[in-house]
Amino acid sequence: MTADSDMLDAIFREGRTYDAFLDKPVPESLLQEAYDLAKMAPTSANCQPMRILFLTSREAKEQLAPMLSSTNRDKTVAAPAVAIIAHDLAFYDNLPKLYRIPGAEKWFMGQDGLIEETAFRNGALQGAYFMLAARALGLGVGPMSGFDNAAVDEAFLADTSWRSNFICNLGFGDDSKVPARDGRLDFAEACKVV
Repeated sequence: MTADSDMLDAIFREGRTYDAFLDKPVPESLLQEAYDLAKMAPTSANCQPMRILFLTSREAKEQLAPMLSSTNRDKTVAAPAVAIIAHDLAFYDNLPKLYRIPGAEKWFMGQDGLIEETAFRNGALQGAYFMLAARALGLGVGPMSGFDNAAVDEAFLADTSWRSNFICNLGFGDDSKVPARDGRLDFAEACKVV
């Protein structure tokens, strides 16, 4: 089975990065549905280290605002929902539940470099899967760097083993405020086959 052309358009060919959203809340059930789709995609050893903190209240978004670059501040506070996409440095504690090989959690114990590398890489993959799932469900996404990770971790994730990776604004995108699409590299510019 392959995806139909309309779905490929929505997720990839016509999917856009949104800086502006309609004044319409994103139901928690839709955020959960996007997560439930994203969690099914592959990660190494099924480690699933992505964690998401959703900010939907104006107070929470205003608390985040000073930690954002000036170009990201206003659009983030105005977004209906903001996802802090993070990774859990204690992800391996869940491997007995998630992975078929008994004792896989021991691969990571005391291996700080391996833990960070695995959590960051696979959490970033899952963050991308989450954005594609959100697009497939009709949401617009606006991923960004341009924030103080250490300040976000201290303000929002201090009592956890989670670390922020990137932020993604979410909502029903305002198509009237989307600029022309930026360029993309062709296959021959970005790929080699050996």
